[in-house]
Amino acid sequence: MSNTFIAAATRRRSQYALGKSLPLSQADTTALIQEAVRQAPSSFNSQSSRAVILFGDESLKFWGFVKDALRQIVPADAFADTEKKVDSFAAGAGTVLFYEDTATVQALQEKFPLYADNFPVWSEHSSGIAQYAVWTALAEADIGASLQHYNPLPDAAVAAEWDLPSTWRLRAQMPFGSHEAGFGEKTFIDDAIRFRVHG
Repeated sequence: MSNTFIAAATRRRSQYALGKSLPLSQADTTALIQEAVRQAPSSFNSQSSRAVILFGDESLKFWGFVKDALRQIVPADAFADTEKKVDSFAAGAGTVLFYEDTATVQALQEKFPLYADNFPVWSEHSSGIAQYAVWTALAEADIGASLQHYNPLPDAAVAAEWDLPSTWRLRAQMPFGSHEAGFGEKTFIDDAIRFRVHG
């Protein structure tokens, strides 16, 4: 199938071997991430997604918070493997922290009470779309990335360090950087299991 979007989606893979070299400047990488989030759709055009973009030492600081939190819950004799995994994310050039603004969600719940129960769900949809948009945009720029979910372990330390609003809720983390390894073959389940087409 020849389709520009499908080609971009195919390039998006989970890269766990990250380095600090980027094909774009920090300013251009930031602009790319911002525009991907900006263009991501959201229910009622709520634009509830927020992003904190960390480079260099600031990114290392975030993963330090993650390790500190994990050290409290992972048995000492098993921590070396955990630390190695977290260090692989910290090895990248930066990290995007994806948030949803609960104040935006609450305002929609109050404005449209008939749909109040749905807005938190739709907020999660918006966040996922923003994450995918950024991931795909990075892939198109030949920047490796993966999606991680260490929240809520480091949430309080992160909010305090970067003075984030209390209404921002951390949903995912995306370490990114240069490709330091290739990818294995991606496999798919049978189409007959996944799809049904009628008409």
